[in-house]
Amino acid sequence: MSNCVTSSAPASALSALYRPQSKCFLLSASGLTRQLQLTGDLNDPNKVGGLRSFSLSEIMLQLLLSALLFVPHLQNVDAGPIEETTKAPQGDGFIRALEYMKKTPETLDELMTRNYALAEGDLVLSNDKNAVQSVWPTHDIAYLISKELAHRTKDILSGMAMLSEHTCLSFHERTSETNYLLFKDSKGCASYVGFRGGEQPVFMGPPCIVGNIAHEILHALGFQHEHTRMDREEHITVMSHNIMSGMEKNFQKKSGETFGLPYDITSIMHYGSAFFSANHLPTIVSKGEETKMRMGQRDRLTERDIERVARLYGCDVTKSK
Repeated sequence: MSNCVTSSAPASALSALYRPQSKCFLLSASGLTRQLQLTGDLNDPNKVGGLRSFSLSEIMLQLLLSALLFVPHLQNVDAGPIEETTKAPQGDGFIRALEYMKKTPETLDELMTRNYALAEGDLVLSNDKNAVQSVWPTHDIAYLISKELAHRTKDILSGMAMLSEHTCLSFHERTSETNYLLFKDSKGCASYVGFRGGEQPVFMGPPCIVGNIAHEILHALGFQHEHTRMDREEHITVMSHNIMSGMEKNFQKKSGETFGLPYDITSIMHYGSAFFSANHLPTIVSKGEETKMRMGQRDRLTERDIERVARLYGCDVTKSK
């Protein structure tokens, strides 16, 4: 097996180099150098084997985070010895980004890769509508849990129960159904919005708790984020100057069906106060003192969440009473 050779590029420069002759991938950013030794066919991720320090998705995560967080500051980087970089300062941007993503797993996939058309952190290939993309043709939805997530079965079932206990919707394990939800392993939480037909993935990573799972299932049922409603200014203020660069679109308003229901700042579909914050300051501020502590909660469906599902799917709302 060929050995990896480090790049001669300055440590202060951001470089991500793959060397075909040695099957090496070198990531260097702000004096941080990491070598990945791979064997197999790199054009086919399923055939990559041998010794490696990181998975391919982790490579993408590290590359993008390095580009997002380090590039604007390269002129101020101290190109010191590699061993010194292991003593990360408390304010190090890379560490802060990882901590941020642990706290807000629904936004992780947005930062991990741009290849998914993730519109709002946890949405895949959404459009401009606030609600109702395409309704599932049944109230009893089939699901399948990938073997990689077998150890999270209890959490997934609990997430589905948050809906089935209060709405006319139910879930059952797939047998031969053509249309079904497939819970797949990922780095964070993400979902398509609305019914797509066939196998429909719901992405789920280690940080995703039961409430996050229910949130993603609601996306799959056809619902967007509450904070993108056109009437939000009566209830919240979006602090644009605190939003991460490039993430402003996640806070854009969308026209769409609201079923005549009032804005719900405590909805399980609402962003929290610091989602996509660039500086630990709020990106969304509530105009109601009594509701700000519950904004972004993932503990339960609110009465308006339940009513919204009922109106879209023709449920008997008495089940929630």
